[in-house]
Amino acid sequence: MAPDTAGRGRPRIVVTNRAFPETLALLGEAGEVIANPGLEPMDRGRLLAEAAGAEALLVFMTDLVDAELLEAAPRLRVVGAALKGYDNIDLEACRARGVQVTIVPDLLTVPTAELAVGLLIAVGRHLLTGDRLVRGGAFTGWRPWLYGTGLAGSTVGILGLGRVGQAIAERLSAFGCRLLGCDPQGGAAAAVELADLETLLRESDFLVLAAPLTETSAGLIGRDALAALKPGAYLVNCARGSLVDEAAVADALESGRLAGYASDVFAFEDWARPGRPAAIEPRLLAAAERSVLTPHLGSAVADLRREIELAAARNILAALRGETPPDAVALPAGAPAPEETRS
Repeated sequence: MAPDTAGRGRPRIVVTNRAFPETLALLGEAGEVIANPGLEPMDRGRLLAEAAGAEALLVFMTDLVDAELLEAAPRLRVVGAALKGYDNIDLEACRARGVQVTIVPDLLTVPTAELAVGLLIAVGRHLLTGDRLVRGGAFTGWRPWLYGTGLAGSTVGILGLGRVGQAIAERLSAFGCRLLGCDPQGGAAAAVELADLETLLRESDFLVLAAPLTETSAGLIGRDALAALKPGAYLVNCARGSLVDEAAVADALESGRLAGYASDVFAFEDWARPGRPAAIEPRLLAAAERSVLTPHLGSAVADLRREIELAAARNILAALRGETPPDAVALPAGAPAPEETRS
């Protein structure tokens, strides 16, 4: 049965980041939309103020949905996340307050996997170093330099075999590389040899991180793991920044233990992590010859970003109609909890 909204008028829906016009139009059919037209996220103070009268929030990775926000939003009924991972949302606090939480489980998978393959090639073949060399005027024709590591004949280890890890494996299967996989949650993928973490670290020429950020996976690739990694290997992170110890990665690059590091994600972005760094490790930024760093482009494909937002908006509209959204990961306390989606 739909909730009683008599006397409330049209529900207020707050959109925390810049969204496509189609997203705002769809939400506008059902409620009063408070939009953020700028490139920067809605700052915390404004978000708390706008949430005070909101029945729905459309949130993104930059937003921390915690007890403070929920306390400021007594009318809130649904948080629609334009996200696949949702470690920035306190699900238990939402359930306790009767707030539904929805995600977009599938649309981010393929673009993230594509970017992971791009990072593997870019870091292994020195693409950015070569680009800088050409633009700097030092290129006068072929020279015997910048020899790197190709994927053919290499062993690529994938840590995390959820949907993203499986999609990475599917794409790499055409490159003639050996695929190893490790998944503590029991995942598997076609053409991937399953291995424990010790074997994965010891045998991988390239190690790709595709695991969700949890209490047990945070800092998983730290000093001990890097010491166990095959000397001269490459590390690629397209999952969450806090899976790695960025200072330890910088040390491994400086010592030569790591041949290269490519990452689309950084620990400072993991808003819910206590003590998260304020910025990217400066020595990673300085290691331009041995690293490829991209600004969280995993799902930055225009058509797919539009579909991600629209899917999140449809989840919100379903909740406002009193229905159970198809992509719910948290329902009010007492309601049957759906299975939480793997990365």
